[in-house]
Amino acid sequence: MSQTNARRRVPEQHGLSGKTLRQLERASGRLASASVAAMEERLPWFGRMPADQRASVLLITQTAAASFVDWLRDSNEAPKLTTEAFRGAPTELSRWISLRQAVGLVRLAIEVFEEQLPDFAADEAERAALLEGILRYGREIAFTTANSYAAAAEARGAWDARLEALVVDGIVRGDAEESVLSRAAALGWDPAAAATALVGKPRSDDPPTVVFEVRARAARIGRPVLLSVQGSRLVVVVGGPTEGSPKDQEILGKLSVAFGDGPVVAGPTVPSLAEAHHSAAEALSGLRAVVGWPGAPRPVRSADLLPERALSGDAEAERMLVEQIAKPLEQAGPTLLETVETYLESGGVLETCARTLFVHPNTVRYRLRRAAELTGRLASDPRDALVLRIALTVGRLARARGLW
Repeated sequence: MSQTNARRRVPEQHGLSGKTLRQLERASGRLASASVAAMEERLPWFGRMPADQRASVLLITQTAAASFVDWLRDSNEAPKLTTEAFRGAPTELSRWISLRQAVGLVRLAIEVFEEQLPDFAADEAERAALLEGILRYGREIAFTTANSYAAAAEARGAWDARLEALVVDGIVRGDAEESVLSRAAALGWDPAAAATALVGKPRSDDPPTVVFEVRARAARIGRPVLLSVQGSRLVVVVGGPTEGSPKDQEILGKLSVAFGDGPVVAGPTVPSLAEAHHSAAEALSGLRAVVGWPGAPRPVRSADLLPERALSGDAEAERMLVEQIAKPLEQAGPTLLETVETYLESGGVLETCARTLFVHPNTVRYRLRRAAELTGRLASDPRDALVLRIALTVGRLARARGLW
């Protein structure tokens, strides 16, 4: 039995003669051109596409028409369109055509084929076979289109994830802001939006799971985020204001749920992404020092960890303690500074402090309130008392080294 006879016997099983198949094969180019002409006529947006993209659509349609004839000879084989026409085109086309538009093109091409295929049929049986064939083949093309767009979207998603990791890594390392801003802009981030760095442990060893969890919670609170899993730590940059009101603190609290066990530290909120490296640096410093405060809230601001950060050798924390506490108290005069120091040395006992200074207890209360206005720290609060004590000690050491 010759190969030619074997090949002809298969189409006959589908109700199509060899003559009909040869006519279809010769007319495949005309069918493709008619389909593209219908697209230009019925779809206004198609005519506005660049010429090279319209040519890509024509190439795909021509390949699909030729593949349709081969499929009719043996429909058990997957259409060649899957591996040929869609091999490289969707990567470019997906930049110009949405999936909805691509499905519209497929539907229109199938309609043109349905209109013209009956002319090639020798009888009613072949007409029915051709119509059934184009419907089944159209379904195959639709699945191929969807798969191609899904693959392109997956590739874009993987690229976006790598780009996002580079942005966060640049923020952590304090890279040149131009490169960070340009990459963030490519991800749709508003460079002028306020930013806050949040660091802690990831909840899972699987980075995609961590990313999904953080993004899901960020979507619920309506805030943009940039994130990266860096080994045993998770770094999240939150867009928008997160400092100054109970609601802002609540936002950080909701995002902290996406972190794993252990402390979560938030850096200061900075005006824009260009300054986010300051927030990240303070947050990471706080994460290293938070072990010194077992009762720290979750999340805890890096500014609330100044004593622990200073004790761990953070020069920036030492500077902030001097600038925010030690200097204002000294500049307010020796009386105020002496009152705070005496109150701390007396163990926070108001009467003992008053007797030591030979003043009325109400005078001590007034001076402590004045010190709280200057520093934001109330000496009668245990945590604030620790901050004041460390700040005054750091200030004395800085003065002794000639740094102040």
